[in-house]
Amino acid sequence: MIRRTLGSVSTLVALGTLAVPAHAQQRIRGIPDALVPAQVGREKAARAVPDADTLRDQLRILSEDPHEAGTERSRHVAELILARFRSYGLDAHIERFEALMPRPVSRTLELVAPEHYTAKLKEPAIPEDKDSGDANQLPTFNAYAADGDVTADLVYVNYGIPEDYEVLDSLGISVEGKIVIAKYGRSWRGIKPKVAAEHGAVGCIIYSDPRDDGYFVDDVYPEGPMRPWEGVQRGSVMDMPVYPGDPLTPGWGSVEGGRKLPMSEAKTLMKIPVLPISYQDARPLLESLVGPVVPESWRGALPITYHVGPGPGRVHLALKFDWKSRPLYDVIARVPGTSDPDQWIIYGNHHDAWVNGAADPLSGQVALDETARAIGTLLQTGWKPSRTIIFAAWDGEEWGLLGSTEWAEQHADELESKAAVYLNSDTNKGGWLTVSGSHSLQEFFRELARDIEDPESDESALEVSLAHRKDSSAFSVGALGSGSDYTVFIDHLGVASANAAYGGATHDGFYHSIYDSFDAYTRFADTSFAYGVAEARTMATALLRLADAPVLPFEFTAVARTYRGYADEIAHEAAADGKLKDLDLTAVDAALDRLERAADRYESVMAGLSSLDEAALRRKRPALTEVNRTLYRTERALADPNGLPGRAWFRHLVYAPGLYTGYGVKTMAGVREAVEDKPDLAVAQLQAARLAAALDRYTAQVDRAADELEEALR
Repeated sequence: MIRRTLGSVSTLVALGTLAVPAHAQQRIRGIPDALVPAQVGREKAARAVPDADTLRDQLRILSEDPHEAGTERSRHVAELILARFRSYGLDAHIERFEALMPRPVSRTLELVAPEHYTAKLKEPAIPEDKDSGDANQLPTFNAYAADGDVTADLVYVNYGIPEDYEVLDSLGISVEGKIVIAKYGRSWRGIKPKVAAEHGAVGCIIYSDPRDDGYFVDDVYPEGPMRPWEGVQRGSVMDMPVYPGDPLTPGWGSVEGGRKLPMSEAKTLMKIPVLPISYQDARPLLESLVGPVVPESWRGALPITYHVGPGPGRVHLALKFDWKSRPLYDVIARVPGTSDPDQWIIYGNHHDAWVNGAADPLSGQVALDETARAIGTLLQTGWKPSRTIIFAAWDGEEWGLLGSTEWAEQHADELESKAAVYLNSDTNKGGWLTVSGSHSLQEFFRELARDIEDPESDESALEVSLAHRKDSSAFSVGALGSGSDYTVFIDHLGVASANAAYGGATHDGFYHSIYDSFDAYTRFADTSFAYGVAEARTMATALLRLADAPVLPFEFTAVARTYRGYADEIAHEAAADGKLKDLDLTAVDAALDRLERAADRYESVMAGLSSLDEAALRRKRPALTEVNRTLYRTERALADPNGLPGRAWFRHLVYAPGLYTGYGVKTMAGVREAVEDKPDLAVAQLQAARLAAALDRYTAQVDRAADELEEALR
């Protein structure tokens, strides 16, 4: 089998463009026309490697047991991945870090009035799914919730986001001294206890309402894909919009014996006890409430009338954790570059899970593994990349992006000079290609989607993606906030980044439960593993282009256009707010004008690359190395060392998670949050000046790249 595969790959590389779809013959950004046939041949060869049966086998192996971060089971999964990387001929090793990862010692939730009910706080095994009965399942809890033992009246707060408290205020209801119960959804879970604590609540309960991911949507597991009555969503409530990673080492790598903050100084630990529960456990709590009937938009799908409270339902919530630091196991594989070894293209996916984690994250991890196998297969034909490719299987993502953050903080100086692009994946399933990331990569991903075949039609991934867009007929990438391992790269280090995955055609309620299993994934998410193959093919092609393009495929007209849209949104919001009508964004608009001119000039210069022949390219390689270094430092220019107001770790002034959105992005966050969240004209004006300065730094880098490229092409 191996011999036949290698033979077919060698033949495809030799044949170059034979048997390649016509749409793949089009121009490829950053690659001279003379080199496109050989590039297309390599890409075709790489895309021939990913295999559905291999993906299925690896998913079964890696999801066999619960393997949450900080355990020997997580280490075992890391070692399995390490062995696979090495079997492909990759130079791979495990880097160990550590982080505060408290596990629950005791959990109590009971309704003490007007009736008594003790919450089960456990997901039952079901006969149809063998993994649901596995030993060593992590209990249902929210990581980084506070220790506490509180008894108080209960208040229902809908999704528990800031606008819900405005409704409570209009009803004359306070949560001061109360325990709140909130639905999962509409925001990242950590925002719910954060906002509750700011309003004086002493505890927070979060439940999954069947309207969102239960029987209201579809049949529940195992008959269907949705969350059953007893299903619970685990998850971290670390205050990640302040900083992710080990709470005790913000800004530096957490290694054994290294410097750590005392827990009293950690800013990301939740201040009140928080506990996730099932909708089975939530029902008697919600039934105990009286007071106003909730607005229609607040109503879930339980067979009850939803009331706000407070009371007469009274709840006892008691939590205790062990507050220990535990090990992290990051798996790092390196493919050294030839002409530009100090320019790195990094592709990562995490391997830790809350329980078995077949969908989250292993569906993405096994696709990364097949991508690595494709690259390893090409290496055996004699090909080597121009730039260094790094594969990373991160640990501790579920707890708060721990493994990626600690690795990047530990290697920050080297990444500052060498990291060109970071690519990320996570969950992958049936649907269409969706990309979020730096807008300098938008054209790169449009071309990539153009040249990837959709697994279930004769169309390209681009055509299928465009067919599912609601807002535009043009391809675009979304802006990155937080929520996966790209965060430290783009938000802290200013590395151009993107998250790419297939999905959208299926829905499920497995997320962070014991039912995120191999059986559930193969029945409901990607039955044939066609989309796992598509993800591996997509990422292999992306790596080949980024690693070998003589000029990195950055493009800046999309940046200028998109950023102009962000500024216009902010201006509109400011004009609608009486206190902010005097906000002056003239400097930002002028900076965007200059960026547009620089982007247009760069495009006119870049057009000259297409006519280079191989001999000319060899002569110009040293000069192009410097051009590329300037290109990938454009993103660095948008990172300010002083960071965003109140959270210096987040340095990027265009992309960041919102303080009260969690995962959700707040573009141009310094200005936008001063306009939308806590209106303050003076702060907004100061942040606008910082933003304009960052845009001018960015423009200067684009101009410099155009100058250097123009000189190199002479």
